[in-house]
Amino acid sequence: MILAENDLIKGYRRYLRIEKGLSENTIASYQNDLYKLLLYIGIENLTVDALKQIDIHQFICSLQDVGIHPRSQARILSGLKSFYRFLCVEGYIEESPIETIEGPKLGLHLPEILSVEEVERLIGSFDMSLPESQRNKTIIEVLYDCGLRVSELINLKISQIYENEEFLMIEGKGGKQRLVPISRIALDEINAYKEDRKLLNIKKGDEDILFLNRRGGRLSRVMIFYIIRNQCEICGIHKKVSPHTLRHSFATHLLEGGANLRAIQQMLGHESITTTEIYVHMDKEFIKSEILNHHPRNMKYHF
Repeated sequence: MILAENDLIKGYRRYLRIEKGLSENTIASYQNDLYKLLLYIGIENLTVDALKQIDIHQFICSLQDVGIHPRSQARILSGLKSFYRFLCVEGYIEESPIETIEGPKLGLHLPEILSVEEVERLIGSFDMSLPESQRNKTIIEVLYDCGLRVSELINLKISQIYENEEFLMIEGKGGKQRLVPISRIALDEINAYKEDRKLLNIKKGDEDILFLNRRGGRLSRVMIFYIIRNQCEICGIHKKVSPHTLRHSFATHLLEGGANLRAIQQMLGHESITTTEIYVHMDKEFIKSEILNHHPRNMKYHF
């Protein structure tokens, strides 16, 4: 890197404040976008001054891979263009590798993203005196807490919950297994639901399945969709919400909160950030600390 990272950031902040006349809120937003890039290039062993267009394209692909909305991608790209203009103005580089890169098209339909406040409202809206409310609340908590696919949720086994270690063993696409950190608040909800579960007459073959219907069998995908949409109606969330919405919201909130992009990708069970790049192995304790320290629900639990 041409300058020490702290010096580079300080110089950029001065440039935005003095030469561009931007507000502190806007400067903070630009700086947050820059941190995302710095994290990425640090992991990839790149340097700010030697970045090429292909590196920027791969970074944008990584944002797409964790479900970041095109509007957010466009805002991040705009902030990074500003940073590279600063490097050109100050003479650190001769030409910006990012200036001619176009932002994502905004007309594409993507699943809705819930805000942190909407997720809190959704989870807090259950009438716990009603049958199956604890189960349904736990389902939404686990989907959002762990970023699971709906197929992974309905097949989640009790034997795959490692409570002391705060991990789930998830079997994803193609039968590939991955460890997924889970917060104490979600584990507490699971334990509360397991007390209700003891009252069920469980069907043979589903004894180890965590989430069951009232007849003691595993839930269907359709039922999970219904539970979420019904609860959104109850609490006044007028968006088209699905289990995948919670998965996208999970990734978006973690990234916006500063979590490591690679850790989020491994949590989601993505093999690569592009169609050709092999996914990098990460230490499970690093992933756990990255996810749990930046997840809105877990932060609320501790603070």
